[in-house]
Amino acid sequence: MVSPVSDNEKQVMVNSLRAYLANLVRGALIGTAEIVPGVSGGTIALVTGIYEALIGSAGHLLSALRLAVADVPRGAGFTRAGVEFRKVRWDVVLPALIGLVCAALIAAKLLEPVIEEHPISSRAVFFGLVLASLWVPISMIGRAWRAADVITAVLAALLAFGLTSLPPTAVSPNPLIVALAAAVAVCALVLPGVSGSFFLLSFGLYETTLSALNERDIGYIATFAVGAIIGLSLFVKLLQWLLEHRRRITLVVMTGLMAGCLRALWPWQTEEHRELLAPSGNVGATVLFFLLGVALVAAVLVSEHLALRNRPNDDEPTEQISRVG
Repeated sequence: MVSPVSDNEKQVMVNSLRAYLANLVRGALIGTAEIVPGVSGGTIALVTGIYEALIGSAGHLLSALRLAVADVPRGAGFTRAGVEFRKVRWDVVLPALIGLVCAALIAAKLLEPVIEEHPISSRAVFFGLVLASLWVPISMIGRAWRAADVITAVLAALLAFGLTSLPPTAVSPNPLIVALAAAVAVCALVLPGVSGSFFLLSFGLYETTLSALNERDIGYIATFAVGAIIGLSLFVKLLQWLLEHRRRITLVVMTGLMAGCLRALWPWQTEEHRELLAPSGNVGATVLFFLLGVALVAAVLVSEHLALRNRPNDDEPTEQISRVG
């Protein structure tokens, strides 16, 4: 005879389902952001509160694979690899990854024509989104900024400003170049403020990559995936270590990078050389689109704050970012 499900068990199941759906939506937001040049998927992960969980999980997964490769041929089995594998936050990673992939494929179809036909309005929304997102790393730092923090953030912002000022460069999409571009772009994916799509745009491979996704070009996608895996394996462990051991300065640098990358999202600029222009045309409508971007981030932050406040303490994941305020 099957025993009835208790109220506590039902509540746990409901909470688990809600968490799964929430992480699915978070992944979809990240995937959508990665299709948009100038908007960082890492920024969206930071805003939605799963950034450190994703970076930590990626680091543990890479460690598990490395240990498996080292131990299994020697007959040591999967013991050490299993320990790292169990540290992966699968409840966050799997739904976020599913949402990311599905949203990226859909966004590649839907957003490309919108961005091409309405570049000023699109950039205004994204500018407001990223500008409002600066609150997240600033609030995570907590204590008052020191002079050294300000100088470091300014230097990081100047570096990002310079990189986003570079005109697009057309390159031949041979496999080596595609893999290299993917390795750089995926590093940008996990670094808030830096847009992977923007790097592809700078390499001259943005439209080629979108076309490959839309046309299901398996050869191109496989080459891109190999490069992305290599870049991820080289960069994630470093970023994980920095967040664990140099958290404050890492967040300061992230804040500067996000601020500097706003240059790529200034609504009025030339398409060919990215030269900044003075506001023109229907400025009022552009400002409204900018405020829409700010409002979207504010809504996400408020939702995350309420969700964290209402979550029982024993259910709260240790890697989850603590909100300030």
